[in-house]
Amino acid sequence: MSNNAFANNTLEQDITPAVSAWLAEQRAAGFGPDQLLKSLLDAGWGDAAARHLLAMPAFVAANNLPFPLPVPWPAHAGERLALHAGDRQVNAITVLQDPPLLVLEGLLSREECQALINAAAPRMSRSLTVDVKTGGEETNQARTSEGMFFERGESALISRIEARIGALLDWPVQNGEGLQVLHYGPGTEYKPHYDFFDPAEPGTASILQRGGQRVATLVIYLNEPEAGGATVFPDAALTVVPKCGNAVFFNYSQPHPVSRTLHGGAPVLSGDKWIATKWLREREFI
Repeated sequence: MSNNAFANNTLEQDITPAVSAWLAEQRAAGFGPDQLLKSLLDAGWGDAAARHLLAMPAFVAANNLPFPLPVPWPAHAGERLALHAGDRQVNAITVLQDPPLLVLEGLLSREECQALINAAAPRMSRSLTVDVKTGGEETNQARTSEGMFFERGESALISRIEARIGALLDWPVQNGEGLQVLHYGPGTEYKPHYDFFDPAEPGTASILQRGGQRVATLVIYLNEPEAGGATVFPDAALTVVPKCGNAVFFNYSQPHPVSRTLHGGAPVLSGDKWIATKWLREREFI
């Protein structure tokens, strides 16, 4: 793959004729978005500028990438420590721009965390993942936890938590999937993966009929394992250690690796790990 001399480290520059010509050359050679990103970086583009280019409408249209979707994001995140979440204030103690990510302190009380665990424990079974080839579910060796789903609004506790999440993220409660609780014992993990549905897979069309694409993920820590169990983001070189009541939130406007939202649950080394996950869709989830 050739590297033309058009390096740029700003985010504002339009696609120049030189860049357009290079893009045409790369498309003709059959290179995909991941290879194009590598080529931009090799040519001297900064990482943020290169990824900005990949999200520009002209580039997206020319390369058959998914167009960016509206995504949830708390008001004033990155400007204020305390964020409004309806019935309580939540602190944003870590803020990333690329990928858009927040570590939130005090989203749930310890009492609410324990109540979720107590309600979920009798209903746990081996965790499944969405099978994007068929639109159904399957057991996946990369995910060795056990879990269950609450129906949206199933109880007063669930309704209160969902309303808090909706207020915090300024996203309709009805656009959220049911809250999932997961339990990881010693040695269990969830290897790095993406949460969006791959548009290229044959089963994705049927999955999207229930509410469109996933656009954001909220992982809430319900306890603290003795060792291990962190949430890892390889593309961001970030590790989030579980703390009861805290959460990590990230969004992805494009269902593609350019979102940099690859993440996983590191193996639990000692003790147990309990989390609750809320996936948000672009439309009402039915």
